[in-house]
Amino acid sequence: MSRPARYAKGLAKREEILSTALDVIARTGYGRTSVRELASAVGLSQAGLLHYFASKEQYGQALLESYFDDYLADLDYLLGNPAIPARERLLRYWQRWLQSQGDDCQEQKCLVVKLSAEVADLSDAMRLTLRDGTDRIVDRLAACITAGIGDGSIAATAPRETAQTLYQLWLGASLLAKLHRTRTPLEGAMAFTHQALAP
Repeated sequence: MSRPARYAKGLAKREEILSTALDVIARTGYGRTSVRELASAVGLSQAGLLHYFASKEQYGQALLESYFDDYLADLDYLLGNPAIPARERLLRYWQRWLQSQGDDCQEQKCLVVKLSAEVADLSDAMRLTLRDGTDRIVDRLAACITAGIGDGSIAATAPRETAQTLYQLWLGASLLAKLHRTRTPLEGAMAFTHQALAP
């Protein structure tokens, strides 16, 4: 096998590992999941897994980077259609959040919600990856709010602050929904979001 073919195969395996193990981490958390469990989930030995990632921390950081790449690509698609008023695009995003996080509050699907508190004190590399990823999300929300001010669908006057407040609100509501096992906090976040993004 040529070197480029081996490299491509290695990249494909790395992506397969990240995709498969995402479900494991989302279900059990980072701290409670051993390298052995991660390796087993993807059909590798511990040594095999460590061939692709030098440590569990490096694996966790790569997982978060991959998660944010996918999340941001999806967010760009949701928010990127200028034919739809910006307010409607934003409300679709949060409606989808409500549905994905509220339908099964016991299973946390958002890695930001799942891992932020858990890894912030365990790994500075993972903390910084989470910080930078969430900043990129807020940047996109702020840009869409700015577009909404421009198209007249949103009356807010401070796009970045509004985006930051709403994102923090939804993260908190997701945690509370998990704690109480009810979507009520998310529904409250949606009601506030409608007010904050009033035309």
